[in-house]
Amino acid sequence: MKILHTVEFYHPSVGGMQEVVKQLSERIAKLGHDVTVATTKLPARTEQTINGVKIAEFTVSGNLVRGFSGAVDEYRDFLLHSDFDVITNFAAQQWATDVMLTMLDRIKAKKVFVPTGFSGLHDRKYRGYFEKMAVWMKQYDMNVFLSGTYRDAVFALERGVINRTIIPNGASEDEFLPEIRIDIRSRLRIPNDHFLVLHVGSHTGIKGHREAFKIFEKTRIKNATLLIVANEFGGGCRRECEIRNFLFNKLPWRRSDGKQVIMTTLSRPETIAAYKSADLFLFPSNLECSPLVLFECMASKTPFLTTDAGNAAEIVEWSQAGKVLPTQTIQNGLSQASIAGSARMLENMYYDPALRKEMRERGFRAWRERFTWAKISSQYEQLYKSIEKIG
Repeated sequence: MKILHTVEFYHPSVGGMQEVVKQLSERIAKLGHDVTVATTKLPARTEQTINGVKIAEFTVSGNLVRGFSGAVDEYRDFLLHSDFDVITNFAAQQWATDVMLTMLDRIKAKKVFVPTGFSGLHDRKYRGYFEKMAVWMKQYDMNVFLSGTYRDAVFALERGVINRTIIPNGASEDEFLPEIRIDIRSRLRIPNDHFLVLHVGSHTGIKGHREAFKIFEKTRIKNATLLIVANEFGGGCRRECEIRNFLFNKLPWRRSDGKQVIMTTLSRPETIAAYKSADLFLFPSNLECSPLVLFECMASKTPFLTTDAGNAAEIVEWSQAGKVLPTQTIQNGLSQASIAGSARMLENMYYDPALRKEMRERGFRAWRERFTWAKISSQYEQLYKSIEKIG
């Protein structure tokens, strides 16, 4: 089959959506299919074929609400005149999907939509956009949801969209099964006897960095390190996090409680080493769809605490590898962790190594059985084969 995946950003850009589409595209290509990714042109991308996946680059930005800019007509022509068997749009509210929404009836290929959460569903600016969304979804041959309970799936169910299925996210067995030879504690000067709490999430301002600092500060534990692995986002919360990091480590009572925060950027192998070295993963994120980091916790045998963001509660139920922090919903559907309640949960995990061990083993078993990218890419391949056979 000739398959097109469309996504706003792709490798070497880093992020959850980029990783999902990269894993699926490369694995489906290895299964013998001709796979192309249509995405934003990036100066750092120097190859037009990456690990067997062809890259079609376009200088386009925006969405249907903010408006488009750049080579929109070039992208439209590409969609209309390419002979793909299947086209899959990943994520709403960005140009690579939104341009296609206005021309679905003109595209001959089988069409798949992976909404990934509808982050703007509660935003007044997107009211008109979502009033039309159910009509667009019914024009796709299939809508793929990462969860059966999150708001995009509920939206489709309530509006009578019947062409839908669930395929979850996952984590890579190629990354997490091999032995990691990096001693991340030594590299970052984290004492071997420290209780290591890990957070992985870019400086977007909505990954819960502020809450993580506060929870860790309020937690009554000693000799512990909070390691925040955060990529640059071009603004976001980076400066605020740097100030919080500096002030936290300079407090005079650090001499007695032995706590510290390390905030850094790591390579992918170093990040995996951090997962495998961590005692606990803390993820008080404000907005998610189906967070990849929780599947990576399962793959690395790292128990986790997470806000009820996206389908995190569902992932806890699937895996039994984590717990949901006390969470309230604030403006625009954002999730916010209770600091005091979350600190108590972290303390309880700190003092219960037997529970942490049990959660590690349960999560790893669940991941091996259901949530490797090999299993998930096979589900996408079977979906593509099934809809291609429909006349």
